[in-house]
Amino acid sequence: MANEKKTLLENFLSLGALQIVSYVIPLINLPYLSRVLGVERFGIVFFAFAFMQYFIILTDYGFGLSATREIAINRHNKNNLSNIFSAVTCIKLALLILSFAILCIMLVFIPKLQQNWIVFLLSFLMVVGNAIYPVWFFQGMERMKYITFLNILSKTIFLVLIFIFVKKSDDYIIVPLLNSLGFLVSGAIGMYFAIKELGAKLYLPKWNAIKKQFKYSTEFFLSRVSVSAYTNTNTFCLGLIGSNVMVGYYVAAEKIYNAILGLQGPLNDALYPFVAKNKDISLYKKILVLTSIANVCFCILTCVFAKYIITIFYGEEMLNAYKILIIFCVAIFVTLPSRLLGYPLLGALGHTKEANGSVIIGSVIHIIGLLALFVTGKMNIYTIAIMVAITESFVFIIRWYYVYKYKLLRKVI
Repeated sequence: MANEKKTLLENFLSLGALQIVSYVIPLINLPYLSRVLGVERFGIVFFAFAFMQYFIILTDYGFGLSATREIAINRHNKNNLSNIFSAVTCIKLALLILSFAILCIMLVFIPKLQQNWIVFLLSFLMVVGNAIYPVWFFQGMERMKYITFLNILSKTIFLVLIFIFVKKSDDYIIVPLLNSLGFLVSGAIGMYFAIKELGAKLYLPKWNAIKKQFKYSTEFFLSRVSVSAYTNTNTFCLGLIGSNVMVGYYVAAEKIYNAILGLQGPLNDALYPFVAKNKDISLYKKILVLTSIANVCFCILTCVFAKYIITIFYGEEMLNAYKILIIFCVAIFVTLPSRLLGYPLLGALGHTKEANGSVIIGSVIHIIGLLALFVTGKMNIYTIAIMVAITESFVFIIRWYYVYKYKLLRKVI
């Protein structure tokens, strides 16, 4: 068990380093891009990025959770390992082709997308890079150092090239190309490491193996689709019915919100395979209490200094985004503990239906809320942010109910 805890700590530190770099780099390039591109073109670029998240979710198909667990369990069986690796990779490539076909159809029939079709096509290359990047394999093998190295590499490439090539507002088309380049490089290297360094074999598996992985991951995929209903859908809706300026304000606040949530990402990613394998609830409870206390303090500080944070990050032109950031801070109060109750606890201990079901219910609530806002003519950047806070609160309540019902925090092993 001592070695397992050491591995957990090493993985957490590796992913922690990754998250620091992941959010330090945006602290540099987002303020630069918002000033160089202007609010409107900044909104166009990140509207396209938000749109691509749908295709990333489709090509991932929940394998970040299902395949990670399968790899963690079968890591010492080379035949099973390669079979899972090959089946998942084949499914992801098939879904990638489907995604591109869907994008082409939408670019033809949706005028709002036609206006900036080149931005959307270039942005799609990030979906390609993400699809071939076997992050789920590295997580299952608990080799987080590979994830750390590759993501730092891709983000550094993007950062350096942004400052070299993006000098004026008309260069906004270059941004998605450079961003996609980072994804493609890390994806290709990641596939090489998985095969050459970790011994995974890639071949055309039997149909039953593909069917098994696809069926098992469907539940996780539906959960991820549900999460996107109250994350990416917000920006997408604003992009379709609102102005690019409004999208720019919303994205500016949302990026900081996501950065705060992302600080917990390494902990969730490291805890999930650890709890699934060792079921050390005693250690989990200590982590839950400490992170919850830190979360409350961090949210209060962010609310107090929201106006200054937006101004420092993006400049006076984006000042209107500070109110949205304050609303997002309310959501963070429940979102971070809710995520710790999700897959690192409920999912890892076999209650995946409950973990997935909570976000499915949350997405239904969110969609109903968005429809109500649209019908009443009250849909704007502030009411959408409020709906995020309401939705996240429901997800937290549902997950806490199941944790209490199954007495998961009383089990000390």
